[in-house]
Amino acid sequence: MHKFAARPSALFVTLALLLSACSGANTGTNTTNTATNTTSNSASNPIAIGVALAQTSNVALLGQEQVAGARIAEKYFNEQGGIDGTPIKLVFQDTGGDEAGTINAFQTLINSDRVVGIVGPTLSQQAFSADPIAERAKVPVVGPSNTAKGIPQIGDYIARVSAPVSVVAPNSVQAALKSNPNIRRVAVFYAQNDAFSKSETEIFQQTIKEQGLELVTVQKFQTTDTDFQTQATNALNLKPDLVIISGLAADGGNLVRQLRELGYKGAIIGGNGLNTSNVFTVCKEFCDGLLIAQAYSPEHPGEMNAAFRNAYHSQYKKEPPQFSAQAFTAVQVYVEALRALDSKTDVSTLPLPQLRTELNKQILAGKYQTPLGEISFTPEGEIVQKEFYVAQIKMNNNGNSGQFAFLK
Repeated sequence: MHKFAARPSALFVTLALLLSACSGANTGTNTTNTATNTTSNSASNPIAIGVALAQTSNVALLGQEQVAGARIAEKYFNEQGGIDGTPIKLVFQDTGGDEAGTINAFQTLINSDRVVGIVGPTLSQQAFSADPIAERAKVPVVGPSNTAKGIPQIGDYIARVSAPVSVVAPNSVQAALKSNPNIRRVAVFYAQNDAFSKSETEIFQQTIKEQGLELVTVQKFQTTDTDFQTQATNALNLKPDLVIISGLAADGGNLVRQLRELGYKGAIIGGNGLNTSNVFTVCKEFCDGLLIAQAYSPEHPGEMNAAFRNAYHSQYKKEPPQFSAQAFTAVQVYVEALRALDSKTDVSTLPLPQLRTELNKQILAGKYQTPLGEISFTPEGEIVQKEFYVAQIKMNNNGNSGQFAFLK
């Protein structure tokens, strides 16, 4: 693709350059020609894709893994030629851990950075607040880790590469029962201020009922909590055989540690919010044995997963986690959809609003060979994925590091 939109007059260009120089504005993230409102795809004006993830706050334990996966994707696909020779540029905005930060990040990416689409946010709670902004602006969003019920139904421009919790979560309960058929009594803990955790615990509680198990207690907490002695003691007095936790890495990891310190020796299942190696530094040796359902395995066969796994391991000297793989996949979806669209219509000639709309259509129509395996989307933006897994955390002797051992 070496075709470009019609250029303005020489006088206009000169004036524009003078104004830019006088203002000292940073134009590195502005990938649109404001005179023509079309994308400007050249080596100096790459195609901007927004990335709105939690790089700070207690959610950063998850968001930082996503940033790593997205950056690996940016480098990989640009080395593969970008979009017919035009590179992509990921424009990062930190959402923090709340809704206000996510709304601000989305508005900045849409209105100031003028991206073609957005990867993010990290939490479902954030998605329910910010995705409607993108929907109203008709900007495609691909959620890398938004698994709560109702995310794709937010609007026509909202999709996700993260399988819904209703599909993934029950697998860990089945794995626990396979390991110990004598499990009967179950205690559930969940973060009541987090939309995903509330959605996930509903699935876990429904699975407990379907398996004929006894739900002995449901204990609530906040993602900002650090002391769980009261909830843990209340639950342990009821002598559960299995504990299930829906929360985030920081709070969930502390809860795991405190349960073990209080003497609980039974099985523990962690929800998707604990699905990160960053939890190792929180619960340390007490993480050992924790079961977590997975939508990604580093061992999945396939050329794209091999490329991603090698790149991640080369940089971080460890196996890639699910959150990194899903963020890589979200960027891949944008790249391949842009390539497919460009093969039909030179994307550099399309006005930005039209490009966003056509890109959204192409995303939903595509089929992708990703680190997660083959995926596609339903017409409303739900991921169609075939393979799922369960892993058990195995901590090393030092109690500070470990790995996810995938169960067969």
